[in-house]
Amino acid sequence: MLNITTEQNGSEVTILLDGRLDKNSSVELREEIYKYVGSSEKIILDLEKLIYISSAGLRVFLETAQDMEANGGELNVRKLTSEVWDIFEMTGFLHALTVI
Repeated sequence: MLNITTEQNGSEVTILLDGRLDKNSSVELREEIYKYVGSSEKIILDLEKLIYISSAGLRVFLETAQDMEANGGELNVRKLTSEVWDIFEMTGFLHALTVI
């Protein structure tokens, strides 16, 4: 189960993820994120409470980063848990995404 909380501050959007980001919840996350792609300068994904991410979740992150860049914006991720950090490190996402 994944809880998604969104906070908007001008053209910056922070999306807090709490729980597990898997094949099923990645669809819900993608729908939430894409409300802001194209209209926001920056999307920040706060992963402080994310305990698991699957390849489907990683794909959403990568697609969002590419789409934000194409629209002149940026995607940042922050507050990675040690479990998520390990997955990012193993898959190369530490270098593919902007980790703040």
